[in-house]
Amino acid sequence: MRPAVEQPFSCLSTVDLFADLSAAEVAEIDRMAPSRSFAAGELIYSQSQPTTALFILKAGRVRIFRLAEDGKALTMAILEPGAVFGEMLLVGQRMYDNYAEAIEDVVICRLEAREVEHYLLTDPRIAIRVARHLGEQVAVLEERLMDLAVRPLETRLASTLVRLAAAERRSRSGSVTIRFTHDQLAGLLAATRESTSKAMADLAARSLIRQARGRITLLDLDGLAILAKRRPEATR
Repeated sequence: MRPAVEQPFSCLSTVDLFADLSAAEVAEIDRMAPSRSFAAGELIYSQSQPTTALFILKAGRVRIFRLAEDGKALTMAILEPGAVFGEMLLVGQRMYDNYAEAIEDVVICRLEAREVEHYLLTDPRIAIRVARHLGEQVAVLEERLMDLAVRPLETRLASTLVRLAAAERRSRSGSVTIRFTHDQLAGLLAATRESTSKAMADLAARSLIRQARGRITLLDLDGLAILAKRRPEATR
């Protein structure tokens, strides 16, 4: 983990948890959260590198994954800038067997557990947002587990694309472009690259998406959302 290049940026400025804080309060916490950079492929934390901290993603994307019994990596989430993740024992969030990996060059701010307790959880404005944030994470995880347990690949793919689109801006035409490779999507879907590519080609043939190298344009979000909500017996 290397010190990031100095930039006129507060790690807290883009995070909803801290929206109500004054400039002085933000500056106080910001001094406790130095920026660090990781290169693509580096682990931010793992079972062999245990840590108790709260991470704020400033730039780049991070993959949260765990290892199955057969050694296969199962991607649980892809985090975008502004995401808050890590160990927050005081509010019930544990890393368990998860790993966090930079999938591109990233910059991250880190708050130690004692600083989280002192500066964040004593402020009811932030404590309420932390609770809400964790509730949303639980809901997303439950949806992920439902996807993996009972839904066909095509439905899981549509659901995942809709969820990923929520973090992106729409173009004037109403489409959304996300930066994902077939390998990354396969990890999210607990599927092989070959089956993921076949499912993607099917969505493209139905004009729901358009594919390019490392990029996927979602042409019909409404159509994808309908497909994502189909019951297993309704999918072909």
